[in-house]
Amino acid sequence: MARLAVFTERYTIRSSVELTALTNFRLAAFEQGHELDFLFKSELKYIRNYDGILIRALTDPLNTSYVVARHAEMLGKRVLDHSSAILICCDKVNMYRRLEARGVPIPETRYLAESDLTAVTAVRLFEELGVPLVLKAPNSSFSAYVDRVTTPEAFVKVGRRFLRRADRVVVQQYMPSDFDWRVITLAGRVLAVVKYAFAPAQWKLMDRTAEGEWANVVATPLADADPQLLATALAASDAIGESLYGVDLKEIDGEYYVIEVNDNPTIAAGEEDQANPEIYAEIIRHLAGDG
Repeated sequence: MARLAVFTERYTIRSSVELTALTNFRLAAFEQGHELDFLFKSELKYIRNYDGILIRALTDPLNTSYVVARHAEMLGKRVLDHSSAILICCDKVNMYRRLEARGVPIPETRYLAESDLTAVTAVRLFEELGVPLVLKAPNSSFSAYVDRVTTPEAFVKVGRRFLRRADRVVVQQYMPSDFDWRVITLAGRVLAVVKYAFAPAQWKLMDRTAEGEWANVVATPLADADPQLLATALAASDAIGESLYGVDLKEIDGEYYVIEVNDNPTIAAGEEDQANPEIYAEIIRHLAGDG
């Protein structure tokens, strides 16, 4: 029997789908003969009492979640997400360079410092990569600090705004689509596949219509998923590490391009687990050292 804990924050408990998912993790642990408790910020001194820690809170090197990961690792505990995964995935420049080094297909990408953010650079990149361009702050998440630009003026304005958060800006080729694939992986295997169908006339997952319509989550059974989709996602995960990842991909003319690798991927009850309810048991089994 293993003693496990989920580190979470109170904002997660307020979400019904997240709370149900946390309950599912706990039930999966009980069914495997393990104990599972919930830990909050005020209880971090008790990490030493557990064999494994699962982080279900926003991850960032500046957040408590990173402290939890490092502390657990230093105590020799099993932990998801790994602290290295948090560092890499929260720095898009680091992440994309690792993908490039492994030959993982991504949109055409450039990395610009403040001195590069000029109208001249914008015109050149519009010619090289097309119009519009996608600009990203390296440490953004949930589609925040990600924007499209179609003019040199907007390129400079948005780029300078993003540079308030970092010393570089990621510029990428725009790949239009009505959905993204999300492949959830753990230690070299696929746990779940879903399609995030964007809200009508939107181009980002977190964007919604004026009427408040969100993206729709549609699950795909693993047996029905395109092997090339899975292989590309696993190659992307392997380029980052062996932690728990959510790989976002575009499907363009039958080819797959990795848009991002996310540590600590969303697992919401009734959404990412639709076709693979065993995802909770798989994660618990790994955390307990049983697989």
